[in-house]
Amino acid sequence: MSLETIISSALTRPDEDRNALVLMGGGARTAYQAGVLHALSTMLSLQGGAAGERFPFNILVGTSAGALNAAFLASRAGEGLQAFAQLAAFWTTLRSSHVYKLKVPAWIRSSRIAAALFLSQQVRAQQALLDNTPLVDTLHRAISLGRIEQALQDRTLRAVAVTASSYSSGVHWTFCQMAAGRQSDLWSRPGRRAEFQPITIEHLMASSAIPFLFPATPLWVDGHPEFFGDGSMRQSSPLSPALHLGAGKVLVIGVGQPERAGFVGGGNGANVTGRPSLGAIAGHAMASVFQDTLQADVEQAQRVSKTVRQMPREIAAIMPYRPVDILAIAPSQSLDALAQAHASELPAATYNALAGLGALGAKGSPGGAALASYLLFEPGFVKALMALGERDAYARKDELIAFFM
Repeated sequence: MSLETIISSALTRPDEDRNALVLMGGGARTAYQAGVLHALSTMLSLQGGAAGERFPFNILVGTSAGALNAAFLASRAGEGLQAFAQLAAFWTTLRSSHVYKLKVPAWIRSSRIAAALFLSQQVRAQQALLDNTPLVDTLHRAISLGRIEQALQDRTLRAVAVTASSYSSGVHWTFCQMAAGRQSDLWSRPGRRAEFQPITIEHLMASSAIPFLFPATPLWVDGHPEFFGDGSMRQSSPLSPALHLGAGKVLVIGVGQPERAGFVGGGNGANVTGRPSLGAIAGHAMASVFQDTLQADVEQAQRVSKTVRQMPREIAAIMPYRPVDILAIAPSQSLDALAQAHASELPAATYNALAGLGALGAKGSPGGAALASYLLFEPGFVKALMALGERDAYARKDELIAFFM
């Protein structure tokens, strides 16, 4: 995030009473967010009073699968803290077949060259490896777009924002939905723009279209259609939408991890020469797309806010901006390792394809399972992610409660 973004727009009009939730992307890994939020709702419910009943966020911002979580919560915000329990319940019923489908022969797992050739033909035929049309039906059943508008109208929410990246222009777009008469100024920065549009299933499909895995989705911007893919691509400032929308406090939940597993050595997705397999390289590329910018953005915003707080009171009083409180939570352990432990739950076709690409690694060697972790929408992995999210949230219980008090 540039200093100009933080000072000229983000800190000029923050409202201390506006809490924003920023949910980053990561495919199936974003079940972790449901665990964190479920624990948070339990903590807040025990506080009693308004904090124990009302929905605690005014602004919801989501990217990729995080956008799906944000839209789901927006559609249930009128139910207060129960929205988080419903999100957790939604994830526990989810299956890979509800998100995508893939047809490959069983023999594909026996040859990496054959696997690569077969899957490349799939990509050429449908412009992506996987068919994500099942996700359209899943989202229509789970998310009531009308209830999002109602939450905005009755002021339960101030804004809902979803990000996506345009393949057509290279611009990273943020689509914002706000109640009529409450819309803020739009922003336009080099490579980043915002536009007011009612959030639709198409916006969610575009934001979550993981490159190469899911096909691009067309959306209308500036009066013409452009093709969009995953919002995590080219996302240099993931906190920017929440700050532009006037957040005074921001809770951001990522799905990165403290340390990536290595590729070298007999397992970890490496081949017999010690070189990383195609699947291992793909997993590393995915990690770069989904995780690399968040930590730097959070640190930058925190440094600037700290500087503002350290200004002499007389100077701070005449400045047109205030600092923003930011709390970031991310997994405390490797999600690659969790994926490796649950890889056998993958649908047979997906398992065979990843095995053929060398994207599952040797048993007990998590490095090669990175790619699988984005596609494992299965109960064992989902529940393990949610349990980790709850543990990580309770480990920071005092911070979380103080954040909302």
